[in-house]
Formats: sequence, structure tokens, C-alpha cells
Amino acid sequence: MKKLALAAALSAAASTAFAGSYAKDEVIIEAPVIVEETAQASSSAGILVPLILLAVVIAVAAADN
Repeated sequence: MKKLALAAALSAAASTAFAGSYAKDEVIIEAPVIVEETAQASSSAGILVPLILLAVVIAVAAADN
């Protein structure tokens, strides 16, 4: 009975030990994809929208008076 338990334990340990492959396949590692952001057309594009919004708010406030 002890030999049967020992054989079962060893076979379970051996199956997990050889879970990986020992094949001589070449491992192909793909290069990572690098995405660059495109340059903006103008550097003032970030300030243009808030200025237009401010002008609209001032126009609405002036129209209420």
C-alpha cells in the first residue's frame, strides 16, 4: 500500500515537473508596437477654444444688461 501511495505521489510530481515543453522550438518574440502621436498643426490650438468660450460668455453677459 505504501508503494502504491509513493508511486502515485511521484507520478503526480513528475507530471507537473514536465508540464513545460522541452522541445527545441525557436521562440519567436514579436517587437512591441510603438505609436507616436502626430504633431498638432498649431501650438495655439489649446488656447483658442477657451478664448472662444470666454468671448461667448462675455457676449451673453453683455446681452443681459
